[in-house]
This record gives sequence, structure tokens and C-alpha cells, in this order.
Amino acid sequence: MPTSSRFALPAVPAVLLSIVSVQGGAAIAKGLFPVLGAAGTASARIGLSALVLLAVVRPRLGRLSGAQWRAVVPYGLALGAMNFLFYCALARVPLGLAVTLEFVGPLGLALAGARRWVDVAWAVLAAAGIALIAPWSGSGVDLLGMGFALAAGGCWTVYIVLGQRTAAVLPGAQAVAVGMLFAVVPVLPFGVASGSLLAFTPHLLLLGALLAVFSSVLPFTLEMQALRTLPTRTFSILMSLEPVAAAISGWLLLGERLTLGQWLAVVFIVAASVGATLTATQPPAAIGGE
Repeated sequence: MPTSSRFALPAVPAVLLSIVSVQGGAAIAKGLFPVLGAAGTASARIGLSALVLLAVVRPRLGRLSGAQWRAVVPYGLALGAMNFLFYCALARVPLGLAVTLEFVGPLGLALAGARRWVDVAWAVLAAAGIALIAPWSGSGVDLLGMGFALAAGGCWTVYIVLGQRTAAVLPGAQAVAVGMLFAVVPVLPFGVASGSLLAFTPHLLLLGALLAVFSSVLPFTLEMQALRTLPTRTFSILMSLEPVAAAISGWLLLGERLTLGQWLAVVFIVAASVGATLTATQPPAAIGGE
């Protein structure tokens, strides 16, 4: 996706703006849930994002090789499943907690196979964060919502692995544009079955378009721009701030207030993510989620 250097932001502000954009998009999505539900909202976001990216990037689908198709199709399916499960979680738990729990997926990938004591310490810190969120008393945070968020994190892990393979055979902008086509596949049947897509009005279509721009098109563009000059490790550290940004956005935009224990959980998991990034023996994967 070409970006004019005249309007290009410096790398760090680009990543921070991407984070703000994603959380603003999540707030828009949550406002659509009462009318469209999680499935309908996810279908609108991914479908409209695919249309915009195809129009802007214009990938030459007929020229993709068999190896490229084999890489990009599962990548797109993982992207769609990740977004759908995240919205299912967002319908049940506050934005800050949904993003925090989702982050457990890539954090687990970063720590997979680690045997150093410092890596074990980061894993224990993340586990303590999850324990602080868990509704041990049978009340508080929705248990199914937590499950959806953790499942979204698992899909995020798969998405990172497949994204790395896809990036090796297909340029980033084309990979995202083509992958978004297949991201519709695991989501659209639920959107159609819910009947919510029939409720679309011009006003809802406008909100869906804004959701697509803020949640997918703008963040992907900014992140790809930043990754041209920003070291992978620095990018990953900045992305680790996303749960905090989500908690603040949920408070400011949605009126969602976290308890002290839940704020501590966010801090623990963010600290574990930053710590794992700083002490990693090799730079972690730099692929955004949600």
C-alpha cells in the first residue's frame, strides 16, 4: 500500500496512532452489538475492510502462485476467527480485559519452549494477571467472555505464525488484502444465521465503514509504514501497551470501569509482555492483532 512520504508519520507516533485507532474501532463495534450482535458486527467489519483494501491495494489475484494461495488462505481464516472470537468476548467483558486476555496468546508464543528462569518469571507474572481477572467467587467477570478472549488469543498465535509464512511469499499489503477476503469465511455464516445483517440501514452502514477504517484499514497501513524503519523489538514493546490503551478507551468511551484487581491484572500482563520482549534471545514477531 503506497504511502506518500509527504504525509508519512514518524514510526513511533504511527504505532501509537494505530493503537488508538484500533481501540476507537472497538468502541464503535461495541455500540453496534445491540443491533447487529457480535457476528453481524464482525461480518460488517471484515467484509467492508476487504472491499476497501481490495480497492486500494488491487492485488492481482490471477497471478498468485500455488504456494502463495496455500499460505494466504489459512492466514485469512485465522484472521477472521481471531476477530470473531474477540468480538464475542467484547460483547461480554470490558474492552480492557478482553484485550488483556487476548494478549496471553502471543505472550505464550514468545515464551514457548523457554527454559531460562527469567522467562519462567514472565510466565508466572502473566498467570498471576489471569488469576486476578478470573471470577473465583462465581460472580464478576463473565467466564464465557474470558474463554472467548483467550480463544481469540490462541487464534492470534496461529495468525502470527501463518502471517510470518505468508509474508515470506507475498508482500505485506497484498497479504492483508487477499487474506481479508478469506477472513470473511469463518464469520459470515454466523452473521447470516443471526439475521442481523438484514437490519442494516444507511446509518449502520456508515458506522460499519468507520469500524472497518479504524479497526483494520488505518491500523494496518500505519503498522506497515512503521515497520519499514522501526526495529521489531521496539514495535513489539509499543504494541504491548495496547491492553492499557484498551482499558483507558473503555473507561473514556464506554464508561467501563475496572476494579483495582483488574487494573493490576492489566499491569501484570503488560509487564510480562514487555519483559519477555526485552529479554528475548531473538526479536519477537511483529504482527498486530485484533
